[in-house]
Amino acid sequence: MKLMTKQLEKRFAQVGRQEGVKDPLVIAKFFNPTGAGTWFATEYYPDDKVIFGYASIFGDHNDEWGYFSLVELESFQGRFGLGIERDLFWKEKPASEVPLIAKSF
Repeated sequence: MKLMTKQLEKRFAQVGRQEGVKDPLVIAKFFNPTGAGTWFATEYYPDDKVIFGYASIFGDHNDEWGYFSLVELESFQGRFGLGIERDLFWKEKPASEVPLIAKSF
């Protein structure tokens, strides 16, 4: 599965940087279909292929806002040879409306 499409990249560019925004818009969600790991993307930097957002590996106190690499997400290979996937049914929403993130506010 292609994690970053041209349409999605265009949407990230339209929204732009959300630094300092109290309740940033979560544009995309990526997840590991065979194990732990969910990443909520709020910004994308195509030159470096770096995403900013909220990373939740186990849904605990270690979850945090930060940068993660699109290249690393694309190269991950989990059980059964499956990689990280993009939630095709994800609807953009403020971070405060995402249960895993809301606890960080």
